[in-house]
Amino acid sequence: MGTFKTFDGITLAYHGPAGDDPLVCLPGGPMTASSYLAPLPLENMLRLDLRGTGESEKAPAETYRVDRQVDDVEALRQHLGLDRIRLFGHSAGGTLAILYATRYPQHVEELVLVAPSPRVVGIDVTDDDRRVIAHSRSGEPWYAEAIKGFEEIWAGNATPEAFDTIAPFWHGRWDDEISKLDDDHPTNTEAAEMFYAEGALDPEATRAALKNLDVPTLLLFGEVDVAIPLNRAHEYAELLPHARLVVQKAAGHAPWLDDPDAFAAAVQRIP
Repeated sequence: MGTFKTFDGITLAYHGPAGDDPLVCLPGGPMTASSYLAPLPLENMLRLDLRGTGESEKAPAETYRVDRQVDDVEALRQHLGLDRIRLFGHSAGGTLAILYATRYPQHVEELVLVAPSPRVVGIDVTDDDRRVIAHSRSGEPWYAEAIKGFEEIWAGNATPEAFDTIAPFWHGRWDDEISKLDDDHPTNTEAAEMFYAEGALDPEATRAALKNLDVPTLLLFGEVDVAIPLNRAHEYAELLPHARLVVQKAAGHAPWLDDPDAFAAAVQRIP
């Protein structure tokens, strides 16, 4: 583990080699410890614990807003002594990666976005979008019980119990191994509430900046991901002029767990 100081004096931790060409990985959640990304089947991977998560120092609540964390990534780049970095963002970490790339495009060599949250570019995922994906899995042995959670959520009763019930839908495969994966990767709930606070995002400005983003970009989505169904994934890809869209078959929101070999083949290096 390595550490560095941010511009406002917070000590952040990172895990992995700080060599000449690391893949800097930004976790989602939002604000979940980066340890959940440890199984990524990628070489030369460096995971950043965002402020207030994992081994990183807690910070004032207002600094957890995603746009205010962009300079934490810039501080890491400077600490590593790299002119340009390869940047990986998963889910809400994709939001942070996009905001960094549009603010500091000159310092981004490659951009890898895996199941990125569409909020940063103003794409809305509807209940109907998710119904299509959910109902496509009616042959799964867990479906009859898990769909009850979605029916509760779609009816406006979005309780923690309902979200627990739909857990199988987040994965391309569901077994005892997968169901235990989230146990040791805590989320900073206070920070998560602040991540997308008012003023954090300006989708119109971000979409305009992406039109001129001259950075090779990989967008990888799981075929059965209920977080961002494929119709919205294609909409997202159209916003980046240098994007390559990959859909991983039978994969969910964490596609590296569903088929590590297929995931590594797509992500390890952008052709």
